[in-house]
Amino acid sequence: MDSRLPKSTKVLILQKSSPERKPIYHDVILEERPIPALKEGQILVKVNAAGLNHREIWQRKGQYPDTTLGSVMGADGAGTVVASTQPNDDILGKRVFLNPTRGWDSHPDAPESRFSIIGGGSVIPIGTLTQYVVVEREHVIPTPEHLDDEHAAAWPVGGVTAWRAAVVNARVQKGDNVLITGVGGGVAVLAMQICLAHGANVYVTSGSEEKIAKAIALGAKAGVNYKTEGWHIQLEQVLKKSSPKNPLLSAIIDSAGGDITTRANKMLKQGGRIVVYGMTASPLVPFTMREVLKNQQLIGSTMGSCSDLRAATQFIADHSIVPLVSHIVDGLEKAEDAFELLHRGEQFGKIVISIDGKPMRRSVL
Repeated sequence: MDSRLPKSTKVLILQKSSPERKPIYHDVILEERPIPALKEGQILVKVNAAGLNHREIWQRKGQYPDTTLGSVMGADGAGTVVASTQPNDDILGKRVFLNPTRGWDSHPDAPESRFSIIGGGSVIPIGTLTQYVVVEREHVIPTPEHLDDEHAAAWPVGGVTAWRAAVVNARVQKGDNVLITGVGGGVAVLAMQICLAHGANVYVTSGSEEKIAKAIALGAKAGVNYKTEGWHIQLEQVLKKSSPKNPLLSAIIDSAGGDITTRANKMLKQGGRIVVYGMTASPLVPFTMREVLKNQQLIGSTMGSCSDLRAATQFIADHSIVPLVSHIVDGLEKAEDAFELLHRGEQFGKIVISIDGKPMRRSVL
């Protein structure tokens, strides 16, 4: 490796919280670690920006499978390739983001082998909340030219999840009426952007009137507050008013779980699809003969394959879609500020950390 490159890197690691802290909320601390020598097929990426996901909150709470103390956190990251085992590698100097998953290459239905996400676990303990990361060359994807690193860091985890839900499973097409629940979080906002770019008519729910207004400003037809009693009845009325010739939904992309099938049955067309990728309301989703007799489908959806992520990235490049960034926190030293923002849940889009506190661009959409 080039002798001019640094020999160590700052990393944000997960450290066991004090026994007195109840409930559990593990600490995150900055630590200096040596950068390992590159092995054949590996590259060194200078990470310029990293995005946070609710997964990191669950890891700190000790509620995420395979959480490993002492591991480097973070699954979303973007930066520049600064070293390779191939002296004339054409990827040197290129801007890239990291593929956040392993074990799911291209199978259309499910992972080919044990599925894992980088950062915070025992399978791949090295995450993106670091100044430099060594990674296999095949596990980086070129950053679209229209994105800076901060917006690219808001893309991978949420992007592949939203693409899998909206395009692969919901099969959203031009002219479809689509409901996206819980708009404000990163995946839901990206799903909305992807559906709008496909020419769908998008309706949203949120617990915040402000977030509904932001979604409408970005192109959603209308929204309802799910904290309001009878919100689904309100939505039925909105659909009949805004789309009188076709007042039914083709698909629902849901982050909450719970009784979504019960509430949506009357407004979902025969053969319509309910795609559930989260369980913020409940891990149980009732599905009865009422839905079966209407040929409605309940589809579970998680993150996707590397092929899904590449296809999704090409799509946002072709349509100049910019992932929404709600807040940018300057520097790993202020990571706790970013976690606090995520914990409060007030964001519309993603929370991103500019690793060295040197922002690429300050446009927060």
